[in-house]
Amino acid sequence: MVQELLIAAVAAVSAGAVYTAAAARVVKQYERGVVLRLGRLRDDVRGPGFTMVLPGVERLRKVNMQIVTMPVPAQDGITRDNVTVRVDAVIYFKVVDAASAVVEVEDYRFAVSQMAQTSLRSIIGKSDLDDLLSNREKLNQGLELMIDSPAVGWGVQIDRVEIKDVSLPETMKRSMARQAEADRERRARVINADAELQASKKLAEAASEMSAQPAALQLRLLQTVVAVAAEKNSTLVLPFPVELLRFLERAQQPAPQQPAQAVQTAETAQPEPPSVTQGPPRTQVDPPVSPPTPEPEPPADRRSERPAPEPPRPPNGAGPAPRESTPPLARH
Repeated sequence: MVQELLIAAVAAVSAGAVYTAAAARVVKQYERGVVLRLGRLRDDVRGPGFTMVLPGVERLRKVNMQIVTMPVPAQDGITRDNVTVRVDAVIYFKVVDAASAVVEVEDYRFAVSQMAQTSLRSIIGKSDLDDLLSNREKLNQGLELMIDSPAVGWGVQIDRVEIKDVSLPETMKRSMARQAEADRERRARVINADAELQASKKLAEAASEMSAQPAALQLRLLQTVVAVAAEKNSTLVLPFPVELLRFLERAQQPAPQQPAQAVQTAETAQPEPPSVTQGPPRTQVDPPVSPPTPEPEPPADRRSERPAPEPPRPPNGAGPAPRESTPPLARH
């Protein structure tokens, strides 16, 4: 009898040990346990530590509550300005409601991954290439909002989404490099032109100050010579100001002569008195002036007689005045 009781006690203990082993569960610190009793969700979510479930009646499903880092596969897309790019990203999320993550979605990891890929393609098509390259923070926020909206119902919280890399075609990279080079060259030319403008204004002010004191130009020339001579050069180039050449040229020109008097004094300008000649005075009779008429051409064998030359007039008081003869008319 005692032996039978001992065997029964051992069997009961063995059965209890087997039942305890089958019902015992250990939930880790970063996990939560969701219990389903006969397929129905229990309201209480098991915390970390040791817990028991009814074997064959209840089923415990553990949910990881840590932040999950999931890479988003690279997606090919066309931007709004018709540029083909390849973009990959990374997403950080965690489960905040273990019951919803088990009941509302079959596999919340796969669901978040597919949603991230779809949202990444959508954000590529809505953005320009410049935004993908320089304004990533704004795109990350937009991508996070697009993924977080459906994930809230799954008990998942999106912590952060980052665009990792944007791959461009080689032709586009060369074009962008040429554009950047041209832009930098343009800015360099603008800066150089601005410097030249400022320098010209300062030089104009210096020239206006030096024009008031001509000696300042010579002093500036001597300063330039001193600055060049300090370099211990074997050849010294001495600049010669053009203003000094003009000054020397004006100094070598002769003084302008006084203009001759065009009008003599009253004594020298009076005409001499007419000379007294012997004999009665003769008046000169001018021939009547008639309008010029075209004369016929004389024949070749006839020649018009030329007037005799007038004899020279004798000096005053030397003799009678010569007669003034009228020019003889040509023979017809």
